[in-house]
Amino acid sequence: MAGTAVQQRLPRQRADASRNFDRIIAAASELFVEQGAEVPLDEIAQRAGVGNATLYRHFANRRELIRVVVLTLMSGLTEQAERALVEEPDAFAALRRFVHVSADLLIGGLCPIFSNWLDHTDPELKLQRERMEDVLETILRRARESGQLRPDVAIGDVIVPIVQLTRPMPGTGRATVDRFAHRHLEILLDGLRTPQRSVLPGCTVTLADLRSSASECISFGGADPSTERGAR
Repeated sequence: MAGTAVQQRLPRQRADASRNFDRIIAAASELFVEQGAEVPLDEIAQRAGVGNATLYRHFANRRELIRVVVLTLMSGLTEQAERALVEEPDAFAALRRFVHVSADLLIGGLCPIFSNWLDHTDPELKLQRERMEDVLETILRRARESGQLRPDVAIGDVIVPIVQLTRPMPGTGRATVDRFAHRHLEILLDGLRTPQRSVLPGCTVTLADLRSSASECISFGGADPSTERGAR
């Protein structure tokens, strides 16, 4: 994900170092989804096509790598959403674009890592999360004001199914996301449209609901640092 806000804040790198950084982030994202957060870092380096020393030169340990993967993920998704708001004249089309980009970025597969490895007090993670949530709220507000989004849903009602539908089946990695997720997300989008054809049980799901539940990773939060595991 070259050119993201995360990478722009890093020291200027030579072109080859920048390419290696992108390859490591991409390889780590895929392997975390396929094998979990404990995947050997050497295997990540091998998939990225770089040496072990190159990986450790960019990332001192596993926790740092995961943190940067998450920051890159959130930054990239937010930038795509902001672009959709500008480029899509139709409010619901911007929502559709956000939903499908979320699948491409493997949101559901990476989510389980967040609560175990991230510090929810990290100010940069908090800032990125709030920026992403703000742009999604804007997308939903515009779709609602245009009369296309059913009025009885909130941001959590969109985030939760996105995470659930973009979580690969065990042992399948990206394959099942590419094959099934986009199809099922279109079914979700049909259910979000007006006129609504059903009465939803319970109440709308807000960001506060997500953060107070056991599913905090859905809103890209982190667990208490005392629950995190070792470095490598």
